[in-house]
Amino acid sequence: MNPTEQLIARAEQLLLRLESLIPAQPAEPDWTTAVAFRWRRRNGAGHLQAVPHPHRIRPQDLRGVDEQKKTIDHNTRQFVAGRPANNVLLTGARGTGKSSLVKAMLHKYAARGLRLIEVDKHDLLDLPDIVEQLRGRAERFVLFCDDLSFDAGEPGYKALKAALDGSIAAPPDNVLIYATSNRRHLMPEYQEENLGARHVGTEIHEAEAVEEKVSLSERFGIWLSFYPFDQDAYLAIAENWLAALGAPVPDPDAMRRAALQWALGRGSRSGRTAWQFAKDWAGRARMKDEG
Repeated sequence: MNPTEQLIARAEQLLLRLESLIPAQPAEPDWTTAVAFRWRRRNGAGHLQAVPHPHRIRPQDLRGVDEQKKTIDHNTRQFVAGRPANNVLLTGARGTGKSSLVKAMLHKYAARGLRLIEVDKHDLLDLPDIVEQLRGRAERFVLFCDDLSFDAGEPGYKALKAALDGSIAAPPDNVLIYATSNRRHLMPEYQEENLGARHVGTEIHEAEAVEEKVSLSERFGIWLSFYPFDQDAYLAIAENWLAALGAPVPDPDAMRRAALQWALGRGSRSGRTAWQFAKDWAGRARMKDEG
């Protein structure tokens, strides 16, 4: 092999190595196999992974959040009908049904073309790539960002702002973002940040740090707030889940005492705690029936 041929062979080997390092184009998902998907990254490339068995929750299974349910249901119904609709931010106490309410919308409207795509916080930089795969399709897509919170300077924060309402490219009308968080403004807030507020006449002008944190949540058209449940609401939710599980309740008073003791042990009267209690009660009852 002469020097020229050796040079060509080495160049070809180098090109092969470089091709292996270049991220592949996202593969087109099979939209007929599922109604829920996750965005996943592997070897530097992102793709939509079908979720064959999504967590199915019926809207009627969720109690104590009737107003929030009514608002998000109305917005989602507009969306699947091809009418203008808003991005939604669900914030508040943990375990009160924020993410469950989003999943319930998929259960209700999947047959009408709604699809749910879960995007983790560290993958928010890929939002433009995800949206481009969805643009022009007949289905209606909700990008679901669960349990969001950001620290100052995180790149995903800016990416989400741009995806909501800040990019030069217009967002497609078949994509919305539903996000949940324990924080109203999605970032930690500090007392000293309020010291920079200015008074101009009777108006209050927030400091730049506060303005920056508020700017993200303001890009969501709908805010839904969730609050801790009182004792009566907690017990009603526990009873509802027991009925859904078909669990026997021979002594309602004993069940309520057990439910309150369960909540006390976890320091929370939430819908999640009520669900966990109901599963424990139903499991024990079935074990007893089976001897």
